[in-house]
Order: sequence, then structure tokens, then C-alpha cells
Amino acid sequence: MKIIVLAGGLSPERDVSLVSSAGICRTLLEKGHDVFLMDVFMGFPCEKDRLDEVFTLPGHGLDIVDRIHTEAPDLAAVKASRPDQSDCFLGPNVIELCRMADMTFLGLHGGEGENGKLQATFDLLGIRYTGPDSLGCAIAMDKGITKHIFQETGVSTPKGVCIHKNKNKKALEELDLSLPVVIKPCSGGSSIGVYIVHTQDEYEHALAASFEQEDEVVIEEYIKGREFSCGVLDGKALPPIEIIPKSGFFDYANKYQAGATEEICPADISEEICERMKALAVRAFHVLKLNVYGRADFLLDEENRLYCLEVNTLPGMTEGSLLPKEAKAAGMEYGELCEWIIKKSLEERYKEERTEEA
Repeated sequence: MKIIVLAGGLSPERDVSLVSSAGICRTLLEKGHDVFLMDVFMGFPCEKDRLDEVFTLPGHGLDIVDRIHTEAPDLAAVKASRPDQSDCFLGPNVIELCRMADMTFLGLHGGEGENGKLQATFDLLGIRYTGPDSLGCAIAMDKGITKHIFQETGVSTPKGVCIHKNKNKKALEELDLSLPVVIKPCSGGSSIGVYIVHTQDEYEHALAASFEQEDEVVIEEYIKGREFSCGVLDGKALPPIEIIPKSGFFDYANKYQAGATEEICPADISEEICERMKALAVRAFHVLKLNVYGRADFLLDEENRLYCLEVNTLPGMTEGSLLPKEAKAAGMEYGELCEWIIKKSLEERYKEERTEEA
């Protein structure tokens, strides 16, 4: 197959996306596909009559990848470095190359890559892509909507509310909450901009800092407990993984700094808790209208109560990322997982087209 692996973009998770996508690109090359890695924002300037050569270029676009830094990237600097200085999210020849490909593997994280806008655009343009549909992505990316749906459908989640920066009532007692609380962006990822606050001063500072990033934030009760993740492939849960940061919580630095976090897969929990977590992950996956694959994040408190925090629709895909580790524990190697995602995306979304081609 001719495959474009789409990465980068203008999300704070840009570096994570590039490294994830490099791994996807390399393993698909090993599987015999014609693959090219492309930054969705930078694109690939090239003469139109030579675009087909891109799929067999030496290097396969991997030269755009550096590493994941311990701090989120400077997006203003990224924008300033684009040669044509356009503010269009889609760089030169992105649409053309994705239309030429048999499949576009979405290795994007956060922002426009995960909020359903790109998926909807590709639907309109007839571009095949991996992962959940636009509706599920839009719902799951909004933590406020996710929390409301979880509360309405019986998916256990921390008590909380979503508030807008212009809302007058921001005092915790008016929100029916009390310290300590967690404040996080409504549409962020990789734990960027997440604050655990214990005092009124910390609360006010965190709220002001959060509103500098987004107009809406989620405020929820702080749950002290163990952190877990549970992947879902085609509505079936993978073995859960426990995440144990050496200090603090599973924030951006702990996620991507080598040696900062211990991960145990399969998680060392009872069979009963494991089955409850897997069932809750699948339920969360379905109520958010997701398909193909995703990864649910959990907290388990001291009384063995489970809380689902969110479902990631395009989770990290380096070989050392949570979902590939869970898949490996279930007997699926990294390359198999990447090809499975392509196969299942084709089956889920392009059934009629494939029937006509057959």
C-alpha cells in the first residue's frame, strides 16, 4: 500500500506526534509498504507532476523527527519556521498526497489532529484515514462533554464541571466542589496545563493560567489513587497497564522523560478489578461514539473504586507507548498493531467502497 503517515501540526503534543509517527513509518516500511512521513503543517513542497515519487524517496521523510523534549514545543517558533508563512493548518501538498495514498495513517495528537475537524475534512475530500470517525473524536476531545456523557450514562468519573472564562461563578463552593481539586484544559492532552491545587491561592493561580491557554477548563475533585490505562481495539479491551511516576503525577515531563515513570503491564491488580476496568473502558469507548481504537485512562482509589478520566482517540504510538505495550501483552507485536489499525479502519469506514471495488 501507499501510505502517508501524518504527524506534527500545531498541538502542544507536536513532538510526541512526530516520534510516534516515525515509529509507525519505520514498521510499515519493514512490512513492505511504500510509506512517507509528513508534517501536516509544514507539508512537502514539490512540483505537482513529481508528487508520486514521494512514496519511494530515500529517507521516507524521517529526517523531520528529532526527539520528545521534556517541555512542550514553542508553537510560535514552529509557525514562524514555515517557509511560505501561511497560517493554513494544512501545509503544501498535504491534501494532494493524502488523496494519492491508499491510506493516511493519523499519527497526530491533540488539537486539530484529534478534535474531529481533520477527520471531517478528509471525509468530505474522500481521503481514507485511520482511527475513529470525526464525531467520536469531537466528543472525546472535549473533556467537559465527555464528563457530562459519562455522568449521564453511568460511567464512573470524578465529580466536576466545565466552566467558561466569562462565567461569573468560579468560587469552588458555588461549583459544589472543595479543595483539593484538579484543573485542566477542556481540550488538551499529554497532561499539559494540568494543575493539582490544594490552597485557594493555588486555585486562583491555576485558573488564571489555564484560561490563558483555553476559554474553557474542567474543574474536578481530586482523587488520590493509582493510575492506569486500558486500550480498546474494535470494542475489545486490552490488558490494563499501571503507570507509576517516580515523583508527582503522570504529567508531560514524567510521560516523556526517560526513567521518570515505571509501567507495569499487565497491571498487578485482582482479576475482579481488571475485569471491571476493561468493562468500563469498553463502555466509555461506546458511549463516546468511538470506533476502531482508543485508550481509556483511569484512577483506582484506596477503596478500589474506579474512575474513568477520558478516552484518547489517537493515543501515543511509539513502541514504548502505553497502547503498544498493552497490545504486546495481549500477543500483538508493534508492526501487527499498526497494520491492524489500517485494516480495521478500512473495514469500519469504507465497507461500501471496498464492496464496489471487489
